[in-house]
Amino acid sequence: MGSNISPLWSDYLKRVIMDLAIALDSNAVPLHRQLYEELRQAILSGRLAPKERIPSTRSLSKSLGISRTTVTQSYEQLLSEGYIQTIVGCGTFVCDQLPDLMLRSTPVESQQKIVRPLCQLSKYGIGLSQTDVSLMREPDTAISFRYGRPAFDKFPMQLWRKLLLSHCRKGSSWLDYATDPQGHRPLREAIARYLSRSRAVQCDPDSVIMTNGSQQALYMVMRLLIDPGDAIAIEDPGYLSGRRIFLSQGAKLLPIGVDESGLLVKDLADTTEPIKLVYVTPSHQFPTGAILSLPRRLELLSWAHSTGAMIIEDDYDSEYRYGDRPIPALQGLDKSDSVLYIGTFSKVLFPSLRIGYLVLPQNLVSIFTRAKWLSDRQLPLLEQYILTDFIEEGHLERHLRRMRSHYDQCRSVLVQALKAHFGEQATILGEKAGIHLMVRLYTSFSDEEIIHRAAKVGVGMMSAQPHYLKAHRPGEFIFGYSELTFSQIEEGISRLAEVLK
Repeated sequence: MGSNISPLWSDYLKRVIMDLAIALDSNAVPLHRQLYEELRQAILSGRLAPKERIPSTRSLSKSLGISRTTVTQSYEQLLSEGYIQTIVGCGTFVCDQLPDLMLRSTPVESQQKIVRPLCQLSKYGIGLSQTDVSLMREPDTAISFRYGRPAFDKFPMQLWRKLLLSHCRKGSSWLDYATDPQGHRPLREAIARYLSRSRAVQCDPDSVIMTNGSQQALYMVMRLLIDPGDAIAIEDPGYLSGRRIFLSQGAKLLPIGVDESGLLVKDLADTTEPIKLVYVTPSHQFPTGAILSLPRRLELLSWAHSTGAMIIEDDYDSEYRYGDRPIPALQGLDKSDSVLYIGTFSKVLFPSLRIGYLVLPQNLVSIFTRAKWLSDRQLPLLEQYILTDFIEEGHLERHLRRMRSHYDQCRSVLVQALKAHFGEQATILGEKAGIHLMVRLYTSFSDEEIIHRAAKVGVGMMSAQPHYLKAHRPGEFIFGYSELTFSQIEEGISRLAEVLK
């Protein structure tokens, strides 16, 4: 059989034959003619692609509930007009080269598209249509200082695979629907113990809701606590994706500045606008890298208690700190149920895991659980099972110790390279935590020119400008270092310094 088949067809012969969705009507038009027109229009519209296999006469007659003779008549007409062809022993296929007659033909009246008025959007839909949700363009260069990704080559893949196979062999319970919309309870128990130990978070498994990353947690907070026009105070500069979520809900954004000690709580307190929520990244302010000092944490909590505002604490990469003694999470210092605590495993393990968590005051757990069940019934159970073992068997904390040491070395190499090549022409911000740092370069070039010059020598740069709500300072860039080797970091900074002389 293989000797009679062109290599161009070989891949198509492996395709599985599927049922065709064809509408037939018992009207005056003979069935074989209706079937012919339906198949012909499917080829015309591209629904059946050139060289695609179509069902045999026997299987199609069974599928449509008509006689095989009717199907055969239709196929014979299509075959004679050059729309389909038969390969002996393999099946029937749409022709690779379609006849000129088909290309000149026009769709039948019943196939013409009906133009209907646009559907009226909801207030949320209108707000979303006016919100920029485009992805930031990431540099595609040999040495890219992009940020936000862990070092994938350092992930314990064999260990993860072993845990995965172990659960696959145990049974098939992970194929079923979950029974708990808050998430796999053993995982919530493991996370509660981990947060209590490492971040001094006050929580139990019943106050934890598993989410599809931190983005879903923020989205749920907005949907349940914010009405259009409500004021949200945000760090400026701050997390761009969070800002977009807030805007999509119609919130009024109040930018509050940051300095080397984090959010300027005094400026927040001086605001006359009634504020419903304040969004902060206190353990590693994004993107400046500042750590909110203990006095300011207490000041912020006091302000929230006196005003009735809620605090969203996004603790996205607090595991990575270098040198300084860790400060307890805001949630752990809170005495008035003012804090919603968000965490994620995207930076700690890998982004596609899509597992985050939301720690809530007890009086909000029920309504958030209902919202989670309606919007996203469950996270994949298998991944939750694996992650539970990964935490409970001590692998997470061992992995964090290794990665903290590795990232600390990467950070040191980057800081030394910047000092060596730029000296006083660069100010380094936020170098004591996280997997990126922000740098202010003092040059006569615009941000766009710096990015362009760097790209010409194979170095990818990302400006901090998009993260500002108010006017930003020119020359500020975010340098991610987690994906690069030591030599790549040194070479990248050397090339950058050379083109900015």
